[in-house]
Amino acid sequence: MKKLIKLSFAVSLIASSMLANDSYKSTKTKVLDKTFNTAGVMLAYSEFELSGEPMVEGLGLDLDTLDPNVINKPTQFDYTAGIESYEYSEEAMYALNYQSKMGPHLVNGLLNAKRGGTMASFAKRFTLFAKVTGNDVSIIPLNMHPTALPYISGMPVFAKKPDTTVVNNDEVVVLKNGKEVTVKTNVPAYLRDYKSLAWSESGMDKTFNPAAFGAALLKDTMWAQDFLGGMHIIENDEEVEATNSKMDHDGIHALGVSSADGVNGAILTELAWERILYMQEKLAYNGKKLGSKFTPSYDASKPIWFAHRVAVTEGKKNGVKSVKRLKVTDGKSSLRDTWQVLWPVSEFYAYSDQRVANLNQNPAFLSVFDGSPFKSAPKVNLDSKRSNDIKADDAFSVAANVQNLMFENISTIHFDKNAGTLVDTYNGKKGSMVTTYDAAYSIEALRIFQRSIDALPVGYGSAEGAKSLESKQGKEALSIIKTQADFIISKLKTSNGLYAKSYDLKTKTSKGLDLGTQFAVVRGLTSAFLATKDDKYRSEARALMISIDKNMFDKKIGTYVDASYEYTPYTIAAVSAGLRDSINHLKNVGNENDSALELQQLTERFTSWFQLVINGNSVTEGAQLSEWLLDSGEYIDASNPKNTNADKDNVSSITAKNLAMTMAAKVKLSK
Repeated sequence: MKKLIKLSFAVSLIASSMLANDSYKSTKTKVLDKTFNTAGVMLAYSEFELSGEPMVEGLGLDLDTLDPNVINKPTQFDYTAGIESYEYSEEAMYALNYQSKMGPHLVNGLLNAKRGGTMASFAKRFTLFAKVTGNDVSIIPLNMHPTALPYISGMPVFAKKPDTTVVNNDEVVVLKNGKEVTVKTNVPAYLRDYKSLAWSESGMDKTFNPAAFGAALLKDTMWAQDFLGGMHIIENDEEVEATNSKMDHDGIHALGVSSADGVNGAILTELAWERILYMQEKLAYNGKKLGSKFTPSYDASKPIWFAHRVAVTEGKKNGVKSVKRLKVTDGKSSLRDTWQVLWPVSEFYAYSDQRVANLNQNPAFLSVFDGSPFKSAPKVNLDSKRSNDIKADDAFSVAANVQNLMFENISTIHFDKNAGTLVDTYNGKKGSMVTTYDAAYSIEALRIFQRSIDALPVGYGSAEGAKSLESKQGKEALSIIKTQADFIISKLKTSNGLYAKSYDLKTKTSKGLDLGTQFAVVRGLTSAFLATKDDKYRSEARALMISIDKNMFDKKIGTYVDASYEYTPYTIAAVSAGLRDSINHLKNVGNENDSALELQQLTERFTSWFQLVINGNSVTEGAQLSEWLLDSGEYIDASNPKNTNADKDNVSSITAKNLAMTMAAKVKLSK
């Protein structure tokens, strides 16, 4: 777990937010569908990361006071956000990327092909990752299956039972009856050897989808920035701030905030780079031809986009999965696909940004892309102009090219200027339907785009100020943000203060109310406020939170529900984000005194929501299907190895139900 910079103050308001779940012990959270839907699940886990350590630290918590083995301390809110939300996010990324085999192996990707296309060239690359992060190659788990190109969905059931052979013993200190107790633990083989953790082939939908690629890209990029955002002293693994980009050349320091985090950050960066490069080279579509070419001069006058569904015929090369053939099965451009690629590719653009005009770049990131382990961009792509950029295959140039395509598309083929809104589809012509969730989340994607293109911090620092480059595209993005936010408020707000699920531009009618939409609008309006600094959007977001609390908080259930009582990963993503935005930006300040927006109530609402919907009230309930060992608090007690819920958080280890540490596609709450 990365320890961020400590803050010097504490928040007494949340000290009392020890929300014991006793009041809601009768609430049931039944899993209706265990399917792993990549796009929604990985979006949710990205929101979980932001609702983890960054949120609690922003409230003043010293992260060193968190211990995964001391459950619900310092408060239940701190533990829920700082440990569970944060660690579930990281664990699920490894389940997909390293273990699932739910897509072609990185050895058969475009990057390794340039290096020889063999297992030997692939091994050499990973050996380099270990070296530059101060590690021996033995730190990399055995039988890892790096999956750069994840399929749209799969069933996270292991093809065979995980290997629980005890290969070692360790110990953890846990809190029992108020006292610290040392417990001897078993270390199972699967912890270091992933051979037995592949998912069942029969459950995989072997289809490429832009939103799925983008959601995985967002997870990988955010964690890569987390892991590689500083350096460490090789001798003692102590984290230090990077004061210049050459520190890792002195023989004392290495890349990464720790050696283990560093090597994961390098692998995640490689996976992200491969994914963006593959989109550039293989998946662009002009309505007729897959693999269409586009350059940094693309302007959407002759549209090229990424088809909604591309079926994959698998091959086998180097003894592992490869892509044999691709076929477009749904050729439309989807707004959901578009914003779910624009956001992460903008994050990656900012992460890999080597432009000389970017005075805000982290020196540690410059070290990552200074030629080793990742190649530098051509000098012509590093000035402040996009007009002279050339197409290239380095990480930054590829990100810039794909980012430009996505922005031109969202601002042209998906933006109806007359109506003042983004529309759901384009397939030779614009559609007329507006899905509120996607219009609202597009505002956040555009905000991150604007910040990245104008050389402002993104990721954890995306709300911070810095000197902007004030680019033409950045100004256009801000204009669309304002226009879209105004459309949502004027056309989609209903008489009870909630927002309609959709709007038809042809009939000028709106319909539907669901929970995910409400919190997505909170997310979007807060993003509009942060981007434009217009208090109108904050006021509207606050008013919506008050309406949500009044109309959609079920006191008997103990959390937010709509008429269906169901949650999908997209709903979970929005609620996590909306509550975090409320805690960070919408809570009462000064003379504001709305009870729904008191910080203590918001932290209690977050805690009860997470505990009921994600963890559930028993080991057979909750959206989180299982958890990994160690960082989330789970362990194997050597004296009682059959206990698969040793930390008593209602989420069992992966062996209990033979399920990976991921999120269900649908759960339903009831009394």
